[in-house]
Amino acid sequence: MIATRKNRPAQPTGKRSVRKSPGTGQKSRFGELLTEGVSPSMPTEQETQLATESSRRLAAILGKRPKSVLPIRVLPDGEKGETVEIPLSAFRLLADILTQMAMGNAVSLIPIHAELTTQEAADLLNVSRPHLVELLEQGKIPFRKVGSHRRVLFQDLMAYKQDISRKRLKALEELAALNQELDLDY
Repeated sequence: MIATRKNRPAQPTGKRSVRKSPGTGQKSRFGELLTEGVSPSMPTEQETQLATESSRRLAAILGKRPKSVLPIRVLPDGEKGETVEIPLSAFRLLADILTQMAMGNAVSLIPIHAELTTQEAADLLNVSRPHLVELLEQGKIPFRKVGSHRRVLFQDLMAYKQDISRKRLKALEELAALNQELDLDY
């Protein structure tokens, strides 16, 4: 899942979190790579232009309906190139990331099973933390407590967001139908 920040500066977390691999008690190197001092930042003008061109080229490749695995040639400066095969889903994700960067948005990758703090969850919903806590306490979004702190699963947060979007769309459709029924010209 990709989370974007539109035209807002990156908000540093101030601490580095490293998740433990489920059931192993060991630190996950993947978790370290995702959280190692990396916070979303707005792309520069040069990065936006490069992302625009790159996303167009990747979209053209995706339009040809490639196989489930794509070989990619990586050519670091001054080094011999190497071919790496990546899953088609990762290629699509890269194309989505570049598209968002081309639009000037900062991008974060959040694993589906990630647990978020109330502030992180509120930021993703673009609401205040007190409002999010209210939604949690009303049972509208599942959560668990770690000591006195609430934690929200990313997938539960996205399910709530999709449900709200569906309800909002349904209400708009009902208003449009009522508008036509009453022959109002808006």
